[in-house]
Amino acid sequence: MKVLVIGKGGREHALALAAHKSALVDEVYAAPGNPGMAQFATCVDINDSDVDGLVAFAKKEQIDLTIVGPEASLSLGVVDAFQQAGLKIFGPTKDAAQIESSKDFAKQIMVKYDVPTAAYATFDKEDAAVAYVKAQGAPIVIKEDGLKAGKGVTVAQSEEEALEAIHIAFSIPGNKVVIEECLVGFEFSLICFVCDDIVVPMQVAQDHKCAYDGDKGPNTGGMGCYSPVKKITPEIIQEAMDTIMVPMAKAMVKEGHPFTGFLYGGLMLTDKGIKTIEFNARFGDPEAEVILPRLKSDFVDVILHVMNHEAMELTWDDKVTLGVVLASEGYPAGSTKDAVITGCDEVDALVYHMGTAKKDGELVTAGGRVMIVVAQEDTLQAAFDKAYHEVAKIQCEKLFHRHDIGKKDM
Repeated sequence: MKVLVIGKGGREHALALAAHKSALVDEVYAAPGNPGMAQFATCVDINDSDVDGLVAFAKKEQIDLTIVGPEASLSLGVVDAFQQAGLKIFGPTKDAAQIESSKDFAKQIMVKYDVPTAAYATFDKEDAAVAYVKAQGAPIVIKEDGLKAGKGVTVAQSEEEALEAIHIAFSIPGNKVVIEECLVGFEFSLICFVCDDIVVPMQVAQDHKCAYDGDKGPNTGGMGCYSPVKKITPEIIQEAMDTIMVPMAKAMVKEGHPFTGFLYGGLMLTDKGIKTIEFNARFGDPEAEVILPRLKSDFVDVILHVMNHEAMELTWDDKVTLGVVLASEGYPAGSTKDAVITGCDEVDALVYHMGTAKKDGELVTAGGRVMIVVAQEDTLQAAFDKAYHEVAKIQCEKLFHRHDIGKKDM
């Protein structure tokens, strides 16, 4: 088989590597890919937003299966275009991807089908949103409605912080804001292979969203991750499947938005049970980088079975994976370009490229989150120690990282 992975980040690096390891796959292409993926895949100079170019390439190369990484490609309708061209692709249509591209859309379905989530209200006018926050008080969560790459959320600890987030959101013409009660508990990610009402769960992971140690600083796309999560027992996972993931997949079918692809549940274990923070229409990043190395089942075989409406029992490595993200100074507000990175060749762990490029033969920074170092060991503590030992080998004056990934579960 020939497999095409659409995207260029760490998630796509992990998806492409999992496809490369499949016994069914002869060749992996990545569009546009990155320097890390180029070590085992053929990188194609087609932007992940160039839907026509991607379709033309898949036709020309007779690609057997395409796997979509980024949410932006999904929201542009890449799946619809591939399906219209008679090409096999794993990902939701533009319509179904609204589960991520519109937080209001997702909340309406959750409420209609009794999928547990935070109480909320949606606003398209700033003055009404301000009045709501003043009535509710803080802490409170402000979410911009559309795609924000994991960064359009403010968990406001004060009324002043909430009002500032609202003002920023409404400075964008046509923006909508979802305002939610602030859930308190233990956060985790549950991602499933889905096709219509077939829902196959993966192992859970815990992402670290805040930029700095101790969950301080602004929300980011994720600064580190580990899997499995000791506090999330098999019973809790089953409850999440029964009350959230399966009902949501079935609800999407009933509502005329059948979902195919990776359904991401951002969940929280509260003292009132499991609640849904958000759904995403694609694999999480950095969750992909710690979950997929633990998958012993053939990744592409699982996708093909699910697309054929056949559920599979997945097998997993018992080892713990822990990943530490190295991000550009100033992230998430800014990023760096062309800062030289050295030492990657000395790292005795998985290194997934997130925002790198090659310039004059050297590896350089080219984004906000630049790479993630993932260690795989028998215990969480051993994986923690190994990951940070290996991170220290990477040298770049423009990178920073958190020092406490996984500490909440130790």
